[in-house]
Amino acid sequence: MRGKVADFIALCGAAVLFVGLVLQFFRFEAAPYIYLVGAVLFAYVQVVVMGYEGKNMVIRRLRRQQILGAMLLILTGVIMLLWERNEWVLCLTVAAVLELYTAFRIPQEESKEENSL
Repeated sequence: MRGKVADFIALCGAAVLFVGLVLQFFRFEAAPYIYLVGAVLFAYVQVVVMGYEGKNMVIRRLRRQQILGAMLLILTGVIMLLWERNEWVLCLTVAAVLELYTAFRIPQEESKEENSL
């Protein structure tokens, strides 16, 4: 499933996740549910589809960080549902930093690995 289908699912998940976030700022009642659907789609692709079978320890560590970021995105949606205030913003910030960092570092390390072969 890796490839165009996985990219499409991840893109749709990210778009739905973003729509849910925007709606949450306007206190729309269904916003946490919309956000959670997007977060689950996005996390599914990152956790299940985008695996790494190599032996490079740096990439393995970065993948664990990426998975943690995906799980924190889902946890953010749960916090939106359970708590009334904006505590979810902290969880979302940590998840976003992890996702952004790994989005740049994993391709760098993969290109280093390919060049060394």
